[in-house]
Amino acid sequence: MPPAMIDYWGQTHVGHIRQNNEDAFEIVPELGLLVVADGMGGAAAGERASGLAVSTIVSETRAAGTALSTGMIDQAIELANQSIRQEAECDPSLQGMGTTVTAALVQGETASILNIGDSRAYLLSGEHFVRLTRDHSWVEEHGRDLTAEQIRAHPYRHVLTRALGVDRIALTDTSQAPFAAGDILLLCSDGLHGVVPDETIKRLLARGSSLQERASALIDAALDNGGPDNVTVVLAAYAENAEAS
Repeated sequence: MPPAMIDYWGQTHVGHIRQNNEDAFEIVPELGLLVVADGMGGAAAGERASGLAVSTIVSETRAAGTALSTGMIDQAIELANQSIRQEAECDPSLQGMGTTVTAALVQGETASILNIGDSRAYLLSGEHFVRLTRDHSWVEEHGRDLTAEQIRAHPYRHVLTRALGVDRIALTDTSQAPFAAGDILLLCSDGLHGVVPDETIKRLLARGSSLQERASALIDAALDNGGPDNVTVVLAAYAENAEAS
């Protein structure tokens, strides 16, 4: 059962360049569920894909209540994949649309992560800042000898090797991490991690302020670095006066 002493916060910004926001997110506190999606496809297609992914995952898992599992979330992600593909087949203006998805399930002292694409999950635990997801992107799979700065400037940095709506079957990665008092879980689109170095993300997360203030600081950092993309930040942490059970 997800503990009642978890605080959540999420926010998104269109950025300085884009005309519309193709990111989507939702937090379902009673389930301990967080979802971030970053759509692609141009015009309204990317926005439709990410919104459909998030709404499908939430609606399909909400009925599970406290029995929600990573397997159920994975099934919901696959259903979202099929829904996106079906809409694209029926509407020529939506052809080629797709989206990333990163979902987190916080239960007790464990955070389970499912992802496809390049939206990420991070965990700040004391002095340790760990990325919990692997990007399904060309640079992640073929650019192991590149520096972080080279990756951020690489012409293939936005080329995904997996995404919802693109492949017939959605192949998600699943991982788990301990989640205890003092830890902060971050889910974000590449509008954050693609322009703000991990060390800066860690520093801003570590500041002793509310989740809302930390999220705003992260988004401001992305905007200060040009804000070339939509940016979304979703956070979870134990309440300050709560102890892990």
